Amino acid sequence: MNIKHLTLIFTAAATFFTLSFKARPKQGLEGYIYFLSGNRMPSPDVKQTHPSGYSTTLFIYELTNRNQVSAINHSAFYSNISTKLVKTVKSNDEGYFKVKLPPGDYSLFVKKDTLFYANLFEGENINPVKVVAGKFTNVKVNVDYDAVY
Repeated sequence: MNIKHLTLIFTAAATFFTLSFKARPKQGLEGYIYFLSGNRMPSPDVKQTHPSGYSTTLFIYELTNRNQVSAINHSAFYSNISTKLVKTVKSNDEGYFKVKLPPGDYSLFVKKDTLFYANLFEGENINPVKVVAGKFTNVKVNVDYDAVY
């Protein structure tokens, strides 16, 4: 092998290495999904239990407001979401998940049977989260449709 061949191989490897790192998004969402049930009212007589990690699928939609869903009886359950599904991610047995996403605003949902569920609101937006460039946004999703407050 001569110098010309070595230079060509080195240049190709360096280009591949550089492009592969530039193509990888370095931002998204990371966090835990917890399942809460039973009486969650604070009481001096009863010690609160820590919520359980919940293995489920998290549905990540474009930012969604209340006018873009079909709510069931004015509840936090939805039969239809009219915004675009961006990605899904499965949480592990401890409820942990991590997913790469482009910067932007999103809405998070889980499912109970065939219905979507999300119970946090900011104005008219449902369970909104923001992903900023170069950072994983830490989120906690509480699935508490079986809890009483």
